[in-house]
Amino acid sequence: MGRSPRFVAELWHNRGMPKVRLSTTVDADLLARARATHGGPTDASLLEAALEALLRQHRAAEVDRAYLEAYRAAPVDIDDQWGDLASFLDAASRR
Repeated sequence: MGRSPRFVAELWHNRGMPKVRLSTTVDADLLARARATHGGPTDASLLEAALEALLRQHRAAEVDRAYLEAYRAAPVDIDDQWGDLASFLDAASRR
């Protein structure tokens, strides 16, 4: 039989993610626009969402950079074991 939701909540109550208190100043207009856009209940949730977005954007840039490096190392117009990718892409675009 499973544990009750109350038991699980009590079990993990003190084992949550560690939090850090921040104190800073920001542009008032920027903060007002961000609050209106985010619509979250607190500035803490706004800041967490902004930090998560920053990290997602950074990770996406890392992936893009890795693809760019891979394509520079093996350009699409070079034949490989599967053939010529540039010709395939050209043919696919005409369909």
